[in-house]
Amino acid sequence: MSKKGLYYGIAAYSMWGFFPLFWRLLDNIPAIEILVNRIIWSLVFLLLLLAWQKKWAWLQLLRSHHQTVRIIIAAAGLLAVNWFIYIWAVNADFVVETSLGYFINPLVNVLLGTLVLHEHLRPGQWLAIGLAAASVIFLTISYQSLPWIALSLAFSFGLYGLLKKKVRLGAAESLTAEMMVLVIPAIIFSLYLIISEKAIFVESNQATWLLLLCGGAVTAVPLIFFAAAARRIPLSTMGILQYIAPTLQFLIGVFIFNEPFSRQSLFGFCLIWGALVFYSLEGVWYKRNQPIMTIR
Repeated sequence: MSKKGLYYGIAAYSMWGFFPLFWRLLDNIPAIEILVNRIIWSLVFLLLLLAWQKKWAWLQLLRSHHQTVRIIIAAAGLLAVNWFIYIWAVNADFVVETSLGYFINPLVNVLLGTLVLHEHLRPGQWLAIGLAAASVIFLTISYQSLPWIALSLAFSFGLYGLLKKKVRLGAAESLTAEMMVLVIPAIIFSLYLIISEKAIFVESNQATWLLLLCGGAVTAVPLIFFAAAARRIPLSTMGILQYIAPTLQFLIGVFIFNEPFSRQSLFGFCLIWGALVFYSLEGVWYKRNQPIMTIR
């Protein structure tokens, strides 16, 4: 296994894990305004990156594959929903619940694979999903409300990933195409806010403007590291590394932002953690017990 790939993976998931600290710096700006700025400046950063790399062949692919364009449009919509909910939740003091969403996400991916792609699940995988469902039910009862932030993030990102499986583009190219879909609505909405004098970001100080501009790089850089890691290390290793991000988010929510975390919440999270541990160990056991094919 490539050490460089491992470092890229750790860097990518660590950056995603520290996202709450960055977006909290912009808590004086409404989430929708942060979102439109993130879309615009992400596209600018990505276009500059692709221009530097001289990667434009993918545009011809989009011109000739209309099905790919339709998938990218749907993926862009899901990504916008995911980004908005996440940014709003972070700045509304729901960082712990956002971490729950990304802890649940791997199991949601498995469930979507079964429901949409008709993949076969082993009994151990069903048990892990059952434990996750039990956690959601328990938290719903203890909170007296559905953990909709966690579920929205998990399912929107799960469906987004499902669509991305059908797009044959690199990470940067694919995200650029999605930002190209979203940038016109983002610009139109920004102009509406400015003309109607409702835009908070316009009257912000230079530090806030700099943070908004940096949102493009903050969005793209971990994705580039992720793509570099995915090419160098096994998928099973990536599956383990993905828990770095929600773990960091959880720790930030509890110990830095001092969000409330009751015993009931701890029990619910323990069910999720147990499900993930069981799911990971079951996967390792299954691979080790697969018969070795020999050529005779």
